[in-house]
Amino acid sequence: MAAATPRWFQHELSITAPSRGCHLITSDVQKAVGTDMSQIKMGMCNLFIQHTSASLTINENADPDVRRDMEVALNKIVPAEWNRDGTFRHTLEGDDDMPGHVKSSMMGVSLNIPIRNGRLALGTWQGIYLNEHRDRGGWGGGHTRNIVVTLQGQS
Repeated sequence: MAAATPRWFQHELSITAPSRGCHLITSDVQKAVGTDMSQIKMGMCNLFIQHTSASLTINENADPDVRRDMEVALNKIVPAEWNRDGTFRHTLEGDDDMPGHVKSSMMGVSLNIPIRNGRLALGTWQGIYLNEHRDRGGWGGGHTRNIVVTLQGQS
């Protein structure tokens, strides 16, 4: 039996979220890494978003109401009003900035997903979300977010 060959690949994916909220990006990730991922029989896929007011999570991929409800829930947990009532001191970048930082820390900036036989081993109803927590996406005025995707495993 031949020894398994270790494989490492890294990609950078730029995604422009159309608006604030939770956006399903599973197909974008698969498209960006598909050729390299197909070479991995068993491994891990790490996604890391390089921003402090956006986050990544895994949740329901079928019903878009889940993405809407997640945004509503996050806004109730960390309301923008805290930027105006004295709760936050870091307020110069807009009402959505500091709440965006808190939401990013709560949800997280990285994910680890197993790779099995060249595919992400997500459950039937699971999808990868990019959570955009800003209305304007920061100083750049847009919602383009960079995600580093690292694949490691054995062929």
